[in-house]
Amino acid sequence: MAALTTAFLLTTLSGAASASTSHHGGYRPPSPQMTARDHRRMAASTGMFADLAGFGWARTAVRYVAGAHDYMANYPANPDGSYDFHPAAMENKIRFARALVLAFAPDVAIDPSVTFTDVAAGSPAYRFANVAVQQGWLTTSGNAFGPTDRVTPIVVHRGLVLALGLQTAATALDNLHTSTGHEFNTPANFGTTLLGMRLGLRYNSWVDEGKDVGPTTPLNRAQVAYSLWRAATEPPHAAAHLTAEYDTIELPPLSPAVTRVVQFGIQYVGYPYIWGGEWGMSSPEPQALGAQPVPGFDCSGFAWWLLRRNAPSIGWRVAPPRPYSGWALPQRWTFDMAPVGRHIGWNQLQPGNLALYHEGGAIGHVDVYLGNGWALDSSAGVSGVTIMWIGTGWYRNHFAWGRRIIPAQ
Repeated sequence: MAALTTAFLLTTLSGAASASTSHHGGYRPPSPQMTARDHRRMAASTGMFADLAGFGWARTAVRYVAGAHDYMANYPANPDGSYDFHPAAMENKIRFARALVLAFAPDVAIDPSVTFTDVAAGSPAYRFANVAVQQGWLTTSGNAFGPTDRVTPIVVHRGLVLALGLQTAATALDNLHTSTGHEFNTPANFGTTLLGMRLGLRYNSWVDEGKDVGPTTPLNRAQVAYSLWRAATEPPHAAAHLTAEYDTIELPPLSPAVTRVVQFGIQYVGYPYIWGGEWGMSSPEPQALGAQPVPGFDCSGFAWWLLRRNAPSIGWRVAPPRPYSGWALPQRWTFDMAPVGRHIGWNQLQPGNLALYHEGGAIGHVDVYLGNGWALDSSAGVSGVTIMWIGTGWYRNHFAWGRRIIPAQ
C-alpha cells in the first residue's frame, strides 16, 4: 500500500468540521480570545458534547479523554460552538495510537529507524505510529502499520496494559505452565487481554447485553474512550498489585483431564460477562438453552461450558471444538450446584473442582479451581472471563466449599 497522503492523515487525526448549521444546544464559547482547547475543555466540563445521547455510560470518560485532555480530541467545534465526539464511529488504529502516545508517552522521541509502508515519515500520523510501535504497545504486519484498521479489545488492552508497565505479568501469563513443565498453548496477546479485564478496561453493558463485546469485536469511540479513561486514571498501586499476583503464576501438576479443561478454557479469557450466558461459539446458541444475544458467560454458565457432559438432545454439543465429552453436571445455576455432592474444604480443593462462594447470604458465585490459588472464573466485577487469584481477598473470605466433578485419576 502506498504511504498515506498528508490530507488523509489530517482528516483521520483531526476529523472534519461539521457542515451542519443546526443548533445542538451545546456550549457556546464566551470569548473569541479563548483557544479551541479552552473552548473544548469548558464544553467537556459541563457535559456539553453534542452527540452523546444514548452514551451516558461513557460521558465521564469522554469528558476526560477529549475535554480535560486532548487524547481523543479529534474533531473541531461545530458552527454553533458545540462539540461532537462521534461515539458510535468505529475507532481506527492511528487514532488509538495518537491517544496512547499523548496519554502515556508525550515526550518520547521518534526512532527514525522505525518506518512503515503505509504511514509516510513526514505525515502528521508518523510520530504516533512510530512511538506506539517503538514502545511495543502496537504491532505491525511486516512494515505495514494498518492505520485504518479497526481496533478491538485485544489491540486496546495490549496497548494500555503495556503502557501501564505490566509487561512481566503479561509475559508470565503468556507462558502459563505447570510445575512439572507442561506449557499451555495460550492465544496471542493472552496476558494483556486478561490483565486488561482485571483492570476493568472494558465496559460491561448491563442494560443491553447484546452490545457487549468479545476480544475480537471492533470497538467504537465511546468504548475506546472508556478503556483509555480507566487506564489513565488507574491508581499507581493497581499495576504493582497485578504484577505481584501474576508474574510468578504457575499451576500445580494436573491430570490429563484437567489439563484438557484448562487448555480449552483459556481460549475464552476476555469473553464478556452475560447474565444467563453459557455459550461460547460464534453460531447462535440453541433455543433450548435460551438463545443469548452474544457469546459469553455468567459464573455458573462458564463452569457448565467447561465441565458439563455433551447432551445432543438439547443441542449441547461442545465437541468439536471441545476435545473431551465432559462429566455429569446437570445443574445449570450456582444455587442448584451448591447443595449437591460432598462438600470439600479449602485445604482439600483439587484442580478441576467447582469452588463455591457465599454472596448476599446465599451461595451466589462459582468457578473452576485450577490449583495453587487460581481459578477459571467469569465475574461481573471484571466484566467477563479471566484466570482469577482466589487465595486471598474476597474470594478466599467468601469461599464456602468445593465440589468434585471430574473423577480422581
